[in-house]
Amino acid sequence: MIQLTRRAALAAALALPAIRARAQVFTKPIRVVVPFGPGGVADLTARAVAQRISPRLGQPVVVENRPGAGGIVAGQQVMSAPADGHTLMVASNGTAVSRSLFRNLPFDPLKDFAPVVMMGAFPIAVIVAPNSPLRSISDLVARMKAEPGRLNIGSISVGSTQHLSAELFKIRTATRAETVVFPQTPQLVTSLLRGDVDAAFEITGPIFGQIESGAVRVLAITSATRAENLPQVPTLMEQGVPDYDVASWNALVTRAGSPPETIAAINRAVNEAMGTAELKDALKAVGVEPRGGTPEAMGQLLTADTARWAEVIEKAGIERQG
Repeated sequence: MIQLTRRAALAAALALPAIRARAQVFTKPIRVVVPFGPGGVADLTARAVAQRISPRLGQPVVVENRPGAGGIVAGQQVMSAPADGHTLMVASNGTAVSRSLFRNLPFDPLKDFAPVVMMGAFPIAVIVAPNSPLRSISDLVARMKAEPGRLNIGSISVGSTQHLSAELFKIRTATRAETVVFPQTPQLVTSLLRGDVDAAFEITGPIFGQIESGAVRVLAITSATRAENLPQVPTLMEQGVPDYDVASWNALVTRAGSPPETIAAINRAVNEAMGTAELKDALKAVGVEPRGGTPEAMGQLLTADTARWAEVIEKAGIERQG
């Protein structure tokens, strides 16, 4: 028992200088700007992560919601802050999309933001009404080919991942359908159940209760691998849709030019927190699959998604906003 106590004390003593050194990197509270309103997936993810990295960084980590204008308001908050790594933003697929979607974007996500770390990903589901005759993706594709332009596919928000996922689906399957966009998920689901749209693309978090209750039925998941919370549902690629791998994600970025040591410290803190059962459980409770990883990997994802969605926006003929 004495030997174990001494070992524990020695380990703590060795770890203490590293913790102190990391804390000294930050000289004031850290802000995390969320481009969405309170209570959404991005907000809940940011708050779960912020709570658990604060003691590791030795400073309060304050989450601020700055919704509006497709993330432009939040991005401007970061760009107006000093490049010291103390102001972070929750980046998402929307960040990658914004470069091609907006005419007058006041910043370049690839040049003006420095990637920090991935936080989590959450799958998108292709859903139908419970009484729909469509039982599989093959059924949906067959109908779309037999009746080109006659079916309606629902999603939320022009330029959202859900909207662009529907457009990418039409591109990959060489089919035609009308994409109908709704302001929020409740209106989308109501329209689906009423028969106004034949199928819909939506992230699983907001509709998971309806999936579990049977109020909507899932035909497929859009990511390359099956969703942890819906392991019985096959992916689009499993059902014959080629080269289709889409998942929504949330990550942290900061202003380009921030000190590498602050980026490295936040990255380490998030990765350490991601290794705890407490944070994993908190994220899974809101339908988020925990991630983590290096700043380089996060930057590669942002670059790849920016290129992919630019191609989809061009091929789908989506008008630039703003």
